[in-house]
Amino acid sequence: MELFYRKEGSGSPLVVVHGLYGSSDNWMNIGKRLAEKHTVYMLDQRNHGRSPFSASHTYNDMRADLLEFFDRHNIEKATLLGHSMGGKTAMWFAADYPERVEKLVIADIAPKDYLLLKEDSQFHLHRNILLAMQEIDFSQVKSRTDVDDFLAEKLDDARIRQFLLKNVEKNKATKLYQWRVNVEVLYDHLDEIVGGVNLSWLDDRTPITAYPVIFIRGMLSRYILPEDEALIKSIYPEAKIVDIPGAGHWLHAEQPKKFMEAVMLCC
Repeated sequence: MELFYRKEGSGSPLVVVHGLYGSSDNWMNIGKRLAEKHTVYMLDQRNHGRSPFSASHTYNDMRADLLEFFDRHNIEKATLLGHSMGGKTAMWFAADYPERVEKLVIADIAPKDYLLLKEDSQFHLHRNILLAMQEIDFSQVKSRTDVDDFLAEKLDDARIRQFLLKNVEKNKATKLYQWRVNVEVLYDHLDEIVGGVNLSWLDDRTPITAYPVIFIRGMLSRYILPEDEALIKSIYPEAKIVDIPGAGHWLHAEQPKKFMEAVMLCC
């Protein structure tokens, strides 16, 4: 699969892999800052943004997409910066291709099975989001405001709605609005998106010490909890964990200056 990407700067390669509902668009400001020291590649993962849609959306798929991207662009070795689902993609790729990884920077995701959570489950949050996205009748939509009004009936969090609205585009042929993410396929593969790349997946590869690993955590987020630190250290014993005060899960958008400072410390 030939992924869409944006490229900025010059220097050692740095590849940015976005999370669920994200795209390269969301990383342009961060990418331009990083481009002062690096050649920055910001990808659209499969079923997102301007990359092709596919009936499959597994971490094996996304790992293979990333390897193909490295090979297609003659990237021998790069720093990988992955957020959320993109962080799990980066961890899975790095575990199998350590010789291609300079550093691994993971933004607000842990190598754990989030399906096991009983309360505040990420699975239930994303299931509700994807169900709401599928229920929109775009033939009745005249503006992005209409989309927001419908989502507001299902999703209370205005920040999540604003993030989702970045995925609304107008089809040039039909002139109708549509999603720029493959909502149905993401829903069908949600179990793996939320649960995959966990200790049981990585156990036969531990301890992983072939490259420096940095986790950046939003202190208002529940994706990396205090008890997850022992799990992270059991897989990556030399990993550093950097905290961003005042940031939730979309920490690069909520606290861009602090996030940038954290990334620049390691890159």
